[in-house]
Amino acid sequence: MTIEDLRKIAETEREAEKKYQHRVCVCTAAGCLSSGADHVLDAIRKEVVETGMKNEVLVKSVGCMGLCSAGPLVSVESDGKMFANVTPEEAPEVVASLDTGAGGPQECPTNVPFFERQKKIVLENCGKIDPERIEDYIAHDGYLALVHTIAGRSPQETIQEIIRSGLRGRGGAGYPTGLKWSTVAKTGEQEKYVICNADEGDPGAFMDRAVLEGDPHRVLEGMAIAAYAVGAQKGFLYVRAEYPLAVNRLKTAIRQAERLGLLGNGICGSRFSFHLDIRLGAGAFVCGEETALIASIEGKRGTPRPRPPYPAESGLWDSPTLINNVETFANVAPIVRNGAAWFAGIGTEKSKGTKVFALAGRVTNTGLIEVPMGITLREVVNDIGGGIPDGKKCKAVQTGGPSGGCIPEKHMDLPVDYESLKSIGSMMGSGGMIVMDETSCMVDVAKYFMEFCMSESCGKCIPCRAGTQQMHGLLTKITAGEATPADLALLEELCDLVQNTSLCGLGQGAPTPVITTLKYFREEYDSHIAGEGCSAGVCACGRGRARPARSGAHEEVSK
Repeated sequence: MTIEDLRKIAETEREAEKKYQHRVCVCTAAGCLSSGADHVLDAIRKEVVETGMKNEVLVKSVGCMGLCSAGPLVSVESDGKMFANVTPEEAPEVVASLDTGAGGPQECPTNVPFFERQKKIVLENCGKIDPERIEDYIAHDGYLALVHTIAGRSPQETIQEIIRSGLRGRGGAGYPTGLKWSTVAKTGEQEKYVICNADEGDPGAFMDRAVLEGDPHRVLEGMAIAAYAVGAQKGFLYVRAEYPLAVNRLKTAIRQAERLGLLGNGICGSRFSFHLDIRLGAGAFVCGEETALIASIEGKRGTPRPRPPYPAESGLWDSPTLINNVETFANVAPIVRNGAAWFAGIGTEKSKGTKVFALAGRVTNTGLIEVPMGITLREVVNDIGGGIPDGKKCKAVQTGGPSGGCIPEKHMDLPVDYESLKSIGSMMGSGGMIVMDETSCMVDVAKYFMEFCMSESCGKCIPCRAGTQQMHGLLTKITAGEATPADLALLEELCDLVQNTSLCGLGQGAPTPVITTLKYFREEYDSHIAGEGCSAGVCACGRGRARPARSGAHEEVSK
């Protein structure tokens, strides 16, 4: 496969699409599928045939369009329209609107902040291309970066381009991606591996899932470029088994890339070979930690090990191993294609590029968003998210998943970047963002996340295994109105102990929701302990009478 071959495929695909007067895209990502998008797709295709428009209308199955709360979503590329909450019965209206220009079903305006305030790099193809057709990906400049890299760049030049871009790992801590690549490359000529961490386990998070479902080839291309740069010939995608649609589309993408010689032996006629396999995770949250993930791929129990040595030096089967997450790899091809300076020109001084978030909870527009680093939380919640529904006020925003912190409304003007979030006790994490209003009890929220960490602890180290259980027990006493000031003092002591003595990130991060809610919402803890009840009325102590426990936190995460 050469540059010219790619251009021919791209031109053929573009010419084929130009033959159609209208292009209708139906979101078939997991969220819309759960609302019947597959039936909508079938109904529109059937209507196109029955109305004799099959030579005029191309109906495409595409990935996530972002506004998940309004799904199933249907967009008409030819006139820029988008329809929300479409049902199969409305297929005739969709098709009729193509010729008449009539409104059709419920229109979803696209000239609104939800769409206009975003900056899409990782998600630029999601909602536009058919994820099961490699030709569609190639028509959108797919695999150009890989072929250009193999044909015209040395591995070291490729690494330097990633270093200059300022890309940092999007999986949590924000470690410089180019530095990690460089460490693996310097280990010499030996067996090396590249792993994509797609074990997305944070409650309320679905960023990686959407990318894999909507644009799988982008991740494969990023992994292949990384493998070329570090000198690896074998790679693994570690994906949650609960993501069957993503897994199936990845399998299809790998087969298609191998067929065109973009994966496998002698890629693009060079001496570089790269083979990819998929490994399914069984849903253990701890396997998002890289050493636990490696153990799982090796067929062992997924538990972490002490570091050093780090996987970059001794990882999978004791070989140097590069591990990045889905979003990190999805940034690689655009950086190589457009140049490091282009990417470095987006974001802040130390946090370059964009970040994908799963926006959930008490906010009008829930779904998948991609924003430039440095945007404020207030802009995300009020402009892109459309504000808090039902006339309520924003109380807090939780970022970083179970290891992240709860940020109060007074800090909503904080820029969204690695350093700023860390400065107030939270973290970027992989990209979950849960918005809470005044109906949420922050003690209850802390208890919910502690219960999650307690359940997901692998049990290997005592601080995490026993500490999370004891902290959850104390939080349960507090929400039940049975705790004393001594219990609160013990909770704070345990937070410090578990955070500083646990083996891996799960235990080290487990106390963070408790620490931040104690810091910013301590009056709620004091109220529960003093017998004044739960101000939000969601805890067992209630406002003078018993109420169902945990409802507030669970509602935020489930949305």
